[in-house]
Order: sequence, then C-alpha cells, then structure tokens
Amino acid sequence: MESKIIYLFLFVAAYWVYCILMGVKGARMAKTATDYFIAGRSIPIWVFVLAATATSFSGWTFMGHPGLLYRDGFQYAYASFYAITIPFTGVLFLKKQWMLGKRFGYVTPGEMFSDYFKSDTIRILTVIVALVFSVPYLGVQLRASGFLFNVLTDGMLGVEVGMWMLSAVVFIYVASGGLRAVAYVDTVQCLLLAGGIVAIGFIALDAAGGWTALNEGIAKLTSPDAVAALGGEVMDKKRTLDGFSHYIAVPGVIQFVSSGPKAIGGAWTGIMVLSYAFALMGIQSAPAFSMWSFSNKNPKPFAPQQVWASSFGIGGILIFFTAMQGLGGHLIGADTRMIQAGFATDVMHLGKDLMAMPGKQGMIVPALINLLSTTAPWAVGLLSVCALAAMQSTGAAYMSTAGGMLTRDIYKRFINPKASYATQKLIGRIGVGIIVVSALIVATTSTDALVLLGGLAVAYGFQMWPALIGICYWPFLTRRGITVGLILGIIAVTLTETIGTNWFGITSWGRWPWTIHSAGWGIIFNLGAAILISAFTQDSESRSHRQKYHDFLKEHAGLPKEKKSLVPLAVIAVIVWFMFAQGPGIVIGNTIFGNPNNSATWTFGIPSIWAWQIIWWALGVCMMFFLAYKMQMSTIPAKEIEVLAEDIGDIKKARFDIDKP
Repeated sequence: MESKIIYLFLFVAAYWVYCILMGVKGARMAKTATDYFIAGRSIPIWVFVLAATATSFSGWTFMGHPGLLYRDGFQYAYASFYAITIPFTGVLFLKKQWMLGKRFGYVTPGEMFSDYFKSDTIRILTVIVALVFSVPYLGVQLRASGFLFNVLTDGMLGVEVGMWMLSAVVFIYVASGGLRAVAYVDTVQCLLLAGGIVAIGFIALDAAGGWTALNEGIAKLTSPDAVAALGGEVMDKKRTLDGFSHYIAVPGVIQFVSSGPKAIGGAWTGIMVLSYAFALMGIQSAPAFSMWSFSNKNPKPFAPQQVWASSFGIGGILIFFTAMQGLGGHLIGADTRMIQAGFATDVMHLGKDLMAMPGKQGMIVPALINLLSTTAPWAVGLLSVCALAAMQSTGAAYMSTAGGMLTRDIYKRFINPKASYATQKLIGRIGVGIIVVSALIVATTSTDALVLLGGLAVAYGFQMWPALIGICYWPFLTRRGITVGLILGIIAVTLTETIGTNWFGITSWGRWPWTIHSAGWGIIFNLGAAILISAFTQDSESRSHRQKYHDFLKEHAGLPKEKKSLVPLAVIAVIVWFMFAQGPGIVIGNTIFGNPNNSATWTFGIPSIWAWQIIWWALGVCMMFFLAYKMQMSTIPAKEIEVLAEDIGDIKKARFDIDKP
C-alpha cells in the first residue's frame, strides 16, 4: 500500500475519533430538549465564531469553488464575495432572531414564525424549506466526499463506500450529541478548511513558478495570440462581445438569452453575479441558521464571526488562494492545450485533459493534493482530512437542525404536545437518521437528480428572506402575503433551474433565463406577491399583534439618537457595494486597471478584474465592520432582555404573554 494511503487512513481515523468523542460529550451534557437541539443557549463565543464560519463555507468552497475558477476564470471569482454576502444576511437577521428566541424560548424558527404570524401553515412551510435544503445539500457533500476518497486512494475505495463511511460517522456524533457536538467539531473543521485552502493555494503557486510566473501565464492564456494555438474557433466562442477572454472579463451587464449558460463569453454577467449572490445568501437565511442564533448566550459572537472570521479571513483566502488554484491549474498540466502550445509545463502528469476526466473541473483540488504524493505523502493525508472536514461541516449542522424541526414543529406540535425531554431527543435522533438515509439514497441511486436538487438548496433557503424581513423589520407583511409569496418563490426557483426543463418538460426557457439565477426569479415572485397580498389582507388585530414584537425589538435594539443620522450612509454604502462588487457595475472592473488583451498595461501586474475584486473585497470588509459594530446590528442589546420562557414548548402560557397589556 502506498505511503500516502497509509497516512490518509491514519489522519482520517484520528479525525473521526475526535468527532465521535465530541458526540459522546454532547450526549452527556444534553439533559433537556433545549440542551440537545440548541446547546442550552450557551455556545461559547469562540466556538460560535468558528462553527458558524464552518457551517457557512462547506466542501463546495474547498473543492467546487476552485473548480469553477478553473473552468470560468475571474468572471466567476466574483462569487468569492459570498464570504461577505453570506454573513451580510446574518448582520440583518441574527441578532433580532436571537432576541426573540431569548425572550420567548423559541427552539426552532417554525415556533417563532408560527407565533408571530399566528399560523401553523408557515411553520410547516419552514420545515419543508429546511428539508428540501438539507437532504440534497447533504447528499452533494456526502457524494463529493466519496469521490474524494476514490481519487486519493487511486480507486481502492469506491465512491459509495467512502460516502457511506462518512455518513456513518457523521450520524453517530450528530445524533448522539446534538448541536453542541456539531459546534465543537465545527471549530476544528473551520481551521482545517481555511488552512487547507491556503496550503493548496501555495502548492499551485509554487508549481506555477511563483507570483510573477503565475500572472505571466495568465497573460499567455488570455491573450488574443493564444486563440489559434489553444483551439481557434473553440476559444473564440469563449471570448466576450468586447473581444476579451472569458477568463479575465465578465460578458456584460445582462444577456437576454433563454438560458444563462448560453450567454456569449460566459454566464457570469453582472446580473447573474448579483442573483447568484442572492442564492448564497440563502445559507444564513435558511431555517438552520435561525437555530444557530438561538444557541448563543448573547449576540457577542455575531460581529467577530461576520466581520473578521468570514468577510476578512475567508474572504481574503478566496480572493487570493482559490484564484491561485483555479488559474494556476492551466499552467501546470491540467489543460492539455496549454501544454501542446508550449505555454504550460506538465507538472500534474494527468495523462489527459482535466475536463475529460470523470470529475471534470472538480478534479483540480485532488490533482493539486496528489502533487505531494512522492515528496510529502503525509501532507496528502492531512490535506485530505481538510477536504473531508470542509464537506462535513455544513452537512452536520443541517442534519442536526432539521432533526430538531421535525421533532418540535411536527411531532411535538401535532402528534404528542406533551412529549418529554427524553422523547424529544429520541425523535430528534430518528429525524437525523431519516435525513441521512434520504440523502444517501438520493446520492447513491440518482446522481443526476442529485446535481439538480443540490442546485436548488441555497436558492430555496433565500426564499425565507421575506418572512425574516417581516418578523425583524416590517410588520406590514401579513400571514397570507408571506405564505403565498413563499409558495410562489419555491415554484419560481424550481421552474428556472434545470429541473424545470428535465422534470416538468418546460421548453420555453432553460436554466437561469436572461442570466438571472433561480434565486433571483424566486425572490421576484416571492417578495412581489408578499407585498401585494399583504396590502389587501391587513386587519387591525393581527397588525397590533405583530407590532408588539417590533416594539420589543425597537426598545431593546433601537439605534441611539446620535447614530440615527448614520442610517442613510449605511443604506448608501450597501447599495454602492452591491452595485459595484456584485452587480451591474462589475463591468467597470474589466478594463479600469488595464486592457485585458495587453498585459503590459496591467497597472498592478495582475488582470484588471482581479485588482478590482481585491479592492472591493477590502471595501466590503469595511462595510461589514460599519454595519455590525458602528450601526450596532450585531452587538449586545443595550437593555437587558426579560426572559418570559426558557422553552416555549414547555411553558405554554408564555406564548401569549406578548399580548398582555
């Protein structure tokens, strides 16, 4: 057996032992349902900072993101700003959800929405969103882990074998220890994820010959003179309407084509980047993150997680190190055209073009890890654990929280309202098992469907935005408006993904029509319907009930007078940043720091688009600091919150205390 495989099994075994020990520890500490489902509202600050970051950035960040950078270039790299847009959702909603959970003892978002809107329908819809998010999302992560095992063991372990091994370990520690076990395992996973991306970035940079050689190689890859050498007509089709390579320029603001992937010069127009950002913002608006907010003793961890761990830390890692991996791959043997043209050295020795291999662009990270097989086999094992941890980080959290919602919002609400703590924990564990088995069945038997369903997950999560806007900011939105809007949003997302064509036979449009992501289409119908229907379904009694929640939030989290004058500045900063970092304004970045076709004009020695992204990443960190700290959107409330119930499910009368005079 090769030494790299021995190291792989040793490191993986050590990591899995740690996971299981945390599950045992969590099980011993879970005395009540609140302990099990939301860690007794007592997750330490540093644990939440790392755990929430790990949950936000999964195996997709570790393996899928560099792969798409390899395939689509820097036009896709604007997606790296999800390190900012994901926690931006948290800035808007986490603190206020925590306040409501603390006061009324909410354990699940379904309980919170049900009380606020006085409706069990919204509770059930919330559970549905959680499930359609969790099952395919988990399935994608599990199958990707099996694929990684298969590649790194040179086929010794089949994809399904690795997938089932991982799922067994995840099930053991999540089902036994609940959210507390997930949180403590996630702390290690966060460090492994970040460290692994940085390490692989340096591997790619070193193989490419260093920073200067990397940028010289990018210039060769994207120059007009390379078109004939790299495939002539094929490469021409990948150039934008302005004649720039798709690797270093976005193809425009919008293209009115029936399907985004059909856009000339690549799918990542300004509008596509913006609507894709919406989809990824669904990660922290998904029901699972509401339960993460409830699990804290106070909001103190929110700001450092949102600003420093995510926006600054992960953001910087994505902007620099995943770009090194993705673009560097073309220069060291992944792209056979570059080798044949004499523009690249065959360091990887793949034997074929990367895009002709089973995993296509997803093979770039395993291929980079395998570069160390002979020189540092122990590093192959360690980096494999980093990848494994990244894939496991998000899936575990969604397994735990979805199991909690099945227990609290379905079993306890409709089947056994007097369920004891022991019964609730048992049902929660059964729920986790159902979710894992469902994900495995889909991942094992329907790989094509898995890809389609996986693409829907985050877009579905984003459809919770109107409900969160209603409960945190805008009492105008009514139960009927939110309910109908959410249903229409889910339908719109489904019909504008590939599944709409493949499963429902729709031929009038394809995936992402007009280069607008399905999350964008969903929110257009969702929020539009919510506002319109709410305008016609207002009644004074329900409005008065909702207003009391907002009065409570304003009393405890309202801005002091001296800061209210900063609100217009905050709004303008957010609009400007989204316009030029994630929206139509990104087209300016194509040429502002030099002509993409002439590397001699590159102001900073790197493509203009990359320099533009670095600048707006730094400005995005400043924006998040301003919102989270200066505007007090993620700080501890100035006024202490009076707790009406430790657990809304166990103290019934607390549900109605808000309606008392």
